[in-house]
Amino acid sequence: MARTAHVDTFCRDNLPPDDEQPEFLLDPAAPGRLNCAAALLGPVHPDRPCLRTGTEVWTYGDLDRRSNQLARVLTEDHGLVPGNRVLLRGPNNPWLVAAWFGVLKAGGVAVTTMPLLRAGEIATMVEMTRPSLVVSDDRFTGDLAEVALPVLTYPGGLRAAAGSKPDTFDAVDTAAEDVALLAATSGTTGKPKATMHFHRDVLAIADTFGKHVLRPHPDDVFTGTPPIGFTFGLGGLVIFPMRVGASTLLLERATPDELADAIARHRVTVLFTAPTAYKAMLATGKAPGLTSLRRCVSAGEHLPAPVWEQFHQATGVRIIDGIGGTELLHIFISAADDDIRPGSTGKPVPGYEAVVIDDDGRPVPDGTPGRLAVKGPTGCRYLADPRQRTYVHNGWNVTGDTFVRDADGYFWYRGRTDDMIISAGYNIAGPEVESVLAGHPDVSEVAVVGAPDPDRGMVVKAFVVLRNGVHRGQSEVTELQDYVKRTIAPYKYPRVVEFLDELPKTSSGKIQRFKLRRMP
Repeated sequence: MARTAHVDTFCRDNLPPDDEQPEFLLDPAAPGRLNCAAALLGPVHPDRPCLRTGTEVWTYGDLDRRSNQLARVLTEDHGLVPGNRVLLRGPNNPWLVAAWFGVLKAGGVAVTTMPLLRAGEIATMVEMTRPSLVVSDDRFTGDLAEVALPVLTYPGGLRAAAGSKPDTFDAVDTAAEDVALLAATSGTTGKPKATMHFHRDVLAIADTFGKHVLRPHPDDVFTGTPPIGFTFGLGGLVIFPMRVGASTLLLERATPDELADAIARHRVTVLFTAPTAYKAMLATGKAPGLTSLRRCVSAGEHLPAPVWEQFHQATGVRIIDGIGGTELLHIFISAADDDIRPGSTGKPVPGYEAVVIDDDGRPVPDGTPGRLAVKGPTGCRYLADPRQRTYVHNGWNVTGDTFVRDADGYFWYRGRTDDMIISAGYNIAGPEVESVLAGHPDVSEVAVVGAPDPDRGMVVKAFVVLRNGVHRGQSEVTELQDYVKRTIAPYKYPRVVEFLDELPKTSSGKIQRFKLRRMP
């Protein structure tokens, strides 16, 4: 590897041992030195629109200059040296993006957190990543009181400090294998982990999924709901558009109504959001206003085939489903356009390989459920965490998902490894039942788990959020159970149905099934 630029070697010192890291499929001609922030901003004409909000537009030149000034504030006023970590906190807006670029230009390591994290969760991130300082939106400092670190706030104080600085800065000549960001897993199983990604990884996701599946245009306008602290949002709202010189509409928050209105008003062409948001937008009745969309990407949860079909019928847009993960930074299995098979996640993104394996790590025949294993230009590196040995086996990233590969090479999601429900000897995939229930017109959201049962070992239990106005009663339980029996094998129907006002979710929007399993 090229010589590191990091003076602070915390990240390098806490990488997993070489023999615990996955095999990386790399371009042998790739440069040894690379600063991904400079690579994303440098080639683009400075007058092109870059970051949009409801009230302003930043050009690429604006973002370049302001991130240069922020890099000067960090290094000249606060002594940041390459390799220091900086915790970033705030909703999706231009100043958060500028701070991210400023940290990376200065050779620092960005630790971008979800804006909904609370004091205890932030303390955990600080303990894990040991940042030198915090850069926070000034509206989100309330949970930072216990953090014993300097806190720089924007747009107020930081904007004033930056405004006094020259707007040029020579980005640190980092190695391609220097750590650029630490990203926390979203904690669907409770205790978070921090994943480590190099400067080369940031460009790799743009040059694989972005280039070969998404295929963005320079004149595209992106938007979406995932926070930039979630790598789905970082890729979809920052890395992919900026790799081609496109622009992004940044939304600090958006209900389905507001999202649909923003898409129509700003003529958005590329949308990143979760499956439930696509269904919720349809329920607003505003599908006729989504005519500007040409690309829609879904991830974070399995996309049920009925939702895909309903959205396609209403808008003409074929949603691009995909599976990715914080461990691999972004999407590694997907399909677009005529290659889409509704209900299937797709095929390995060019640059990645995927297999389905048994519990001993051996490939299983097509049509047989097993564990998904992936390798490519990105991969899992947990920060000083023994769970690295659980995630990586024989060079493969083993994601914890159960899939089936068909004879044509398409991968079909069956659930998380712990989502398989064994009931009276039958193997039942919880997401399959979810997919069916999601197609019922009374259902707004649904999650299915296995519940202990003295007679059957486990039974299928569905947690359902109903549409407004639908009565919660035994007649609705029976209706949903009968609907499943009519649609798939009757033994898969949910023997228990519980209605909730909302499903427990992480700040990135993933359903926390471990909490549902704990419910009596």
